Amino acid sequence: MQFSVLSAAVEVVEVSDGAADPCRGRYIYVHNLPPRFNADIIRDCRKTEDHWGDMCGFVSNAGLGRPLADRTDGVITGEAGWYGTHQFGLDLIFHNRMKQYECLTNHSAVASAVFVPFYAGFDFTRYHWGYDNAARDAASADLAEWLMARPQWRRMWGRDHFLVAGRTGWDFRRSSNVDADWGNDLLAMPAGRNMSVLVLESTFLHSSDYSVPYPTYFHPRTDADVLRWQDRIRAQNRTWLMAFVGAPRPDADARMNIRVRDHVIAQCKQASSTCGLLACARSPGSPQCHAPGDIMRLFQKASFCLQPPGDSCTRRSVFDSMVAGCIPVFFHTASAYKQYQWHLPNKDHLNYSVYIPEADVLQRNVSIEAVLRSIPPDTVERMREEVIKLIPRVLYADPRSRLETIKDAVDLAVEGVLDTVARIKRGEYVDSGRPVSEDPPNLYVSTESRFGPKPKSVVTRIMMRLKQWIMGPQ
Repeated sequence: MQFSVLSAAVEVVEVSDGAADPCRGRYIYVHNLPPRFNADIIRDCRKTEDHWGDMCGFVSNAGLGRPLADRTDGVITGEAGWYGTHQFGLDLIFHNRMKQYECLTNHSAVASAVFVPFYAGFDFTRYHWGYDNAARDAASADLAEWLMARPQWRRMWGRDHFLVAGRTGWDFRRSSNVDADWGNDLLAMPAGRNMSVLVLESTFLHSSDYSVPYPTYFHPRTDADVLRWQDRIRAQNRTWLMAFVGAPRPDADARMNIRVRDHVIAQCKQASSTCGLLACARSPGSPQCHAPGDIMRLFQKASFCLQPPGDSCTRRSVFDSMVAGCIPVFFHTASAYKQYQWHLPNKDHLNYSVYIPEADVLQRNVSIEAVLRSIPPDTVERMREEVIKLIPRVLYADPRSRLETIKDAVDLAVEGVLDTVARIKRGEYVDSGRPVSEDPPNLYVSTESRFGPKPKSVVTRIMMRLKQWIMGPQ
């Protein structure tokens, strides 16, 4: 049998004598969707200007956006692989990367998985504001009908299919269909439940939505680009103990996991000599948090980068800071530890990050600065090296090129999908969900208790108070 590779002038041949095939178990078939499911959607990019800004600039250069021109030191430039990439641009980036996948096949019968290049994230954006639920769901429902009529779907009823929806899973799962004002119902539709859907944040609702990293500004073209950047940030002189980039959330009274952000900002302002702050206004068109060079320079100068939740538990900033070699500080376990199972360590999370429970910050009984200062310098160096090692795993390489020996976020996501489909074929129960209340293994209750002085027992504290009462004021 001969299997054609779609994106290269090469033909992969499997011969009957069992000769080794490097693509065995890795072939992927890509559905040739009608343009209304992808190309037409991004052609409509100006439709989002009223609420989401000009998306047309972000879909240029294979989805990477406009190349950056760093007038400060000439490092963060388009020539070096840096672009003004939108955090919700993954649909197009991933599709273009899949065109470079080395084991594509035109023969769906030999494919281990099937890729569906539907731009679900962009579809959400264009029909979100001012439309009813029927309009929001129209493209997803149309896609389901189209897919279920294909013979490739009937082989496993879509369980071997996957698509990329480059927003959080919550954007594709409405909580209510009665006067709902957010999202469509892609993940709740039968077809959406059967496929593996790669999102920027999983909903943990025992479904098939798997989280993958947010796109960063850096998109290397070669292995040398990655290694050169790692060497650069390894040698950085970090003058700030900690840093934060983001806007406050004063209107988030009811959502405790968002309120912690304002407390983090307040502590950063109080520690102004040790905390670098790039505060952002939430008004439309505000430039403060949309200057990649300023953001990346701050992250490169800080040892720790504070990552409280924003509109949801996850943040693009986590990955921008890691690319800069900055150790992330988390306040909620769903910000990373329960996400990104294919890209970040599944255990020993504190080897590359710091965890301070949000309750400690909200109750004002912990100093973030004190916790971070209590970590020994040699431990900080080891943690930073772990972050630097993780950089390739959270990058999306330039879709117009291909890394040779280094695996990026797309490579790992495809491996995760292939493993998931293989387990389904073996009859295993596969579920991306995990109870929200369940913390990952090996997670310390508090980083302060790990690096700071050991807490005294209750008996010891009582005896100390009794001694103080007997002796009186000194």
